[in-house]
Amino acid sequence: MLSANFTIFEEDFISIQRKIFEIDSMNDYLIFTSQNAVESVLRNNKIAEIKTKKCFCVGEKTKAILKQNDFQVIEYSDYAAELASIICNQYSKNSFTFFCGTIRRDVLPEALQLAKIKLNEFEVYETLLTSYKIDFVPNGILFFSPSAVESYLQENKIEDEICFCIGNTTAEALKYVTPNIIIANQPNIENTTMKSIEYYRQ
Repeated sequence: MLSANFTIFEEDFISIQRKIFEIDSMNDYLIFTSQNAVESVLRNNKIAEIKTKKCFCVGEKTKAILKQNDFQVIEYSDYAAELASIICNQYSKNSFTFFCGTIRRDVLPEALQLAKIKLNEFEVYETLLTSYKIDFVPNGILFFSPSAVESYLQENKIEDEICFCIGNTTAEALKYVTPNIIIANQPNIENTTMKSIEYYRQ
């Protein structure tokens, strides 16, 4: 980023706390929508049994960490709504176990419930908002989750800053706050960063 002549201030506005959880039963397939869920599940004492199940997931990086840890991923997409559509259209006769955080969107579980697909959920990590007041006005802000948007806005206002969002879900959290939203072409940190570089190089 130094070669782009940017001054970067990086700070976590959320923190992740792993949860201890007991698995009483698992369905045909597993669903992961974040790397944090995978990392928490890997610490579970039944991990060998969990790995016998095939997975569905959201995001390339979630897929990558699953494969690195010997899970078999059979379907993945960039967004939960897309994954829900795949499941409802192609796997409606199967059942699913969803590993998620304490703050999660309702899109996927509601879609499966509507389609009468069996689903059970385990909350495996907690998302904590760690907001604070920044002491300068940035030209642009990069947001990588809806929770980060919520946390940032607890102590800060957005005026004319350009907001670069990792994806549509994060952008949705800003829709009533500012019109100055640019969404990455692919929902990952690298593409979001490149969007900001392209914008300021114009």
